[in-house]
Amino acid sequence: MAYNFKEVMSRPERLAPGHRMCAGCGGTIAVRNVLRGLHEGDKAVIGNATGCLEVSTFTYPYVAYEDSYIHNAFENAGATMSGVEGAYNALRRKGKYNEEEQGQTKFITFGGDGGTYDIGLQSLSGAMERNHDMVYVCYDNGAYMNTGIQRSSATPMYADTTTTPVGTESNGKPQNRKDLATIIAAHDIPYVAQTTLTTNFRDLHTKAEKAIYTPGAAFLNIMAPCPRGWRYNTPDIMEICRLGIETCYWPLFEVVEGKWILNYQPKNKLPIEDWLKKQGRFKHLFQKDNEYLIEAFQKEVDRRWEDLLNKCN
Repeated sequence: MAYNFKEVMSRPERLAPGHRMCAGCGGTIAVRNVLRGLHEGDKAVIGNATGCLEVSTFTYPYVAYEDSYIHNAFENAGATMSGVEGAYNALRRKGKYNEEEQGQTKFITFGGDGGTYDIGLQSLSGAMERNHDMVYVCYDNGAYMNTGIQRSSATPMYADTTTTPVGTESNGKPQNRKDLATIIAAHDIPYVAQTTLTTNFRDLHTKAEKAIYTPGAAFLNIMAPCPRGWRYNTPDIMEICRLGIETCYWPLFEVVEGKWILNYQPKNKLPIEDWLKKQGRFKHLFQKDNEYLIEAFQKEVDRRWEDLLNKCN
């Protein structure tokens, strides 16, 4: 189906304004644009693991979502939505839910990287392995932002966090970030994609719609910058996302029925320092005698990029 930006942007908002997320937050931008993947007339059940998004869009009895909403604990978002999807299947079998009359209902869960890469990985893995007809969306801001910017397994190497603080004895987080999209793709589910906030949102919109309307399990990993944790000027969010793509730190790809597809290859791959220098959490990398840290970061980005190219070829 051809992409029609005007039609997509004219779809009703599913996330109401007035929530308490920070200005310049990538999480709510990601959520709004994922939900634009829903066709008009269709409904959704939204699950949400505990995190910034949950505490800022839901204060009982008020919620910012126009669709049905369930707040989950950190560890069980995948399991909860599995149960909801199963319950709807039971209603269909008993003739108590007719989609032709009542419209389609889709099942979408959101979680930050803490609740997805780490605490909720077991229930996510189970939901994906069972191939429930649901979409799990990770808004990846690279740390436990809601509880004080602690490192997660999604945190990039050398990032300054409250549990990997930069100082005389530390250069930030010493480990590389976990490649969760590849881990979920290994579950052999119908659809996996990685995306971020691109200039016209076409990549995010098309992947969200594919994920929602692909029968079976689907997973979206979205780089969603956090102004407090990444320490950038609020208006720079789109430029940071663009540089994440152009440096190949955050490549755009899909895995469709096991086939790896590269969605974008930069004509002139930019050096990783172009992305790093926009963020205060990496400012120590640009101090004198720390050039070797940037070189190590670049080497890891290059290794992962070549690995992705090999998968896609």
